[in-house]
Amino acid sequence: MSIISYTSSSDSLETQTPLLEENLTDTVDYKGRPANRKNSGRWRSATFLIGAEVAERFAYYGISSNLITYLTGPLQQSTATAAENVNAWLGVDLVLPFIGAFVADSYLGYYCTIVISSLIYVLGLGLLTFSASLPFSIAYNCQNDNNMEHYSCSPSQFQVILFFSSLYLVAIGQAAQKPCIEAFGADQFDVQNPEERSGKSSFFNWWLFGVCSGILIALLIVVYIQDYLSWRIGFGISCIAMAVSLALFLLGTSTYRYKIKAKEKKNPFARILCVYVAAIKNWQGTTPIIEVDEEGNYEDTPEKNSNQFRCLHKALLARKSTKECGTLCNIDDIEEAKAALRLIPIWTTCLVYAIVIAQCPTFFTKQAATMDRTIFSGFEFPAASFQALTTVTILLLIPVYDCVFVPMARAFTGKLSGITMLQRIGIGMVLSAMCMAIAVLVETERLRIAREHGIVDTNATVPMSVWWLVPQYVLMGAADVFARVGLQEFFYEQVGKDMKSVGLALYLSVFGVGNFVSSFLVSIVEKASGWLSDDLNQAHLNYFYCLLFGINVVGLIAYLYFAKSYMHRRSAR
Repeated sequence: MSIISYTSSSDSLETQTPLLEENLTDTVDYKGRPANRKNSGRWRSATFLIGAEVAERFAYYGISSNLITYLTGPLQQSTATAAENVNAWLGVDLVLPFIGAFVADSYLGYYCTIVISSLIYVLGLGLLTFSASLPFSIAYNCQNDNNMEHYSCSPSQFQVILFFSSLYLVAIGQAAQKPCIEAFGADQFDVQNPEERSGKSSFFNWWLFGVCSGILIALLIVVYIQDYLSWRIGFGISCIAMAVSLALFLLGTSTYRYKIKAKEKKNPFARILCVYVAAIKNWQGTTPIIEVDEEGNYEDTPEKNSNQFRCLHKALLARKSTKECGTLCNIDDIEEAKAALRLIPIWTTCLVYAIVIAQCPTFFTKQAATMDRTIFSGFEFPAASFQALTTVTILLLIPVYDCVFVPMARAFTGKLSGITMLQRIGIGMVLSAMCMAIAVLVETERLRIAREHGIVDTNATVPMSVWWLVPQYVLMGAADVFARVGLQEFFYEQVGKDMKSVGLALYLSVFGVGNFVSSFLVSIVEKASGWLSDDLNQAHLNYFYCLLFGINVVGLIAYLYFAKSYMHRRSAR
């Protein structure tokens, strides 16, 4: 039996000492000089990036949050079809980042990828604004009554094609920008320095805080403009906001730290693929034993990590086959390949959380549109703007989590982050299940009131205050504080150092695939049961919510099983 040994001198993250040198060895400034610790990176650079992300999220949610209203209004689609289209577009939005991450990690780097994708983003929003500016798309020329959701004329095929082409161009621009700018922001902190390492942990919390600030402004201002003034102006404001995002990003150019890419290293994707290919080609060979002489850096011992997926050790025997890949597989490559496999169960089980999140801009919004939204005499709050309740919850809870919960939890657990990333995700999934349980009860009550007042077949407003929806929106926001931030940090930390944007693309893909699954469920349920009628007073949305609750509970149980046995990735040697 073959024995392959190595020794590592890396210490745990908790016991590393601060580096004394002022210049960093693995990053450079914008002129290509070694980055100076005092004059580059950290919160100074992160502020520019968070500001750019605030503007980008403002632009994005100015489109996505009210998209179902535009589709069922000016474009005259049915509720089910519009929900499917929204979920499909959101799914593409959140799956395409794999391509952007691949391009950034393998070829262009974060900075160039962000600039190019932002320009595509602005172009897509500009064309979207143009599509809403065409004379035959103006709602007021198509109205046949006082109900803003009913139109007597249909949009032309050219307008529909232009609209969806522009929409998916936005998805392409967002796909490369989204994972790269967050990974670039996290790279502004040096994990070898305790002070900066702590700042990096807080970075993900305050990143979400900034993101939610942009979302909240969009939900309160842009949605109102779209519903009561003009879709053209609403889309145009989003386009301007994205241009501002790009300008803010460029303003911080001289402050950023840029990672040095090792020229001798192969593409990280090719290295991992090479391990799988080599292991398969040598499946009949004797599995080598890897002896590890070091202390564990995370929760699990390296010996356990090393013995998991031992079949991949056969890649070390593949001297001839690995030469076909361009290089020999080494232990680090095998550890990266193992880390990728370990992520699959966590990624898969978290899809149930993403399916719940997908309901917020679709059925939650349509649900709110059927209820009494009068705030005071003469003013009716836009249905899509109630998503702001989720955003406000996040904005209120992020500081509480970072400044109160983490220090308290740290006193009990001794962990720098208070609780582990997997524990944080699990708490979020529990809250999302509670959200769906309450949504079932509220929708059941809404239907009861509709029947009681004899308005089941009239599509009329149900005499029930929209504030009944507050608990489900608040719980969804609380779930995001735990699960969304936990997923960001988890996937960022658990991939190799050359694949950080891919890690964040994995995080985004959870929500992308979740939207696809939601769209698939909507299609199947509508065809099989008719629960999702255009007239929600006649539909059985509560049954659909009950189905989602059951799926969420099953997924949560599976997640707890895999999370308990998960072995954290050993830090790079």
